[in-house]
Amino acid sequence: MGTSGETTGSLEFRTATEADVPAVVALVESAYRGERSRAGWTTEADLLDGRRTGPDEVGAALADARGRLLLAERNGDLVACCRLSHENDSGRDRGAALFGMFAVRPDLQAAGLGRLVLAEAERVAREEWGAGRIEMQVLTPRAELIAWYERRGYARTGTTSPFPYGDERFGLPRHAGLEFETLVKRLS
Repeated sequence: MGTSGETTGSLEFRTATEADVPAVVALVESAYRGERSRAGWTTEADLLDGRRTGPDEVGAALADARGRLLLAERNGDLVACCRLSHENDSGRDRGAALFGMFAVRPDLQAAGLGRLVLAEAERVAREEWGAGRIEMQVLTPRAELIAWYERRGYARTGTTSPFPYGDERFGLPRHAGLEFETLVKRLS
């Protein structure tokens, strides 16, 4: 399935434009922050306060020539999104696609939409970019989310990086010692 309006099940995928920035920000915020996020299982509300993203980060994602902000719509309504960027490091294995800004509307989580979006992102990385692997970073306390990715073929690498404490663009931590772990999946 393509990213220019082709349908997968009842989802239509397309690449975001500047006009989509407010809707993407609202979707990502609703999936991860505040009380509304508690309607789904991906909430980070117990770990972080503050914002998850803003128009500046979404705009930067749109401006990045190495990337794509993929939207999933159902009947014209935005229901999910993710960001992909491509790092060409052909010296290793055809390069890596980096996956992030993944959000599914909270009231639609646990209905299989996330699996479809992840599969489309993997397809884009493999077929359109020729990437040999896809990587992401997940907060280490998110055991249920890490397990979800493991069931989809992602492996924990043991490589961690600290949470950017003091940078409110990433949220306001409610706990000390937060860190991200890199997960990877081979695409070939």
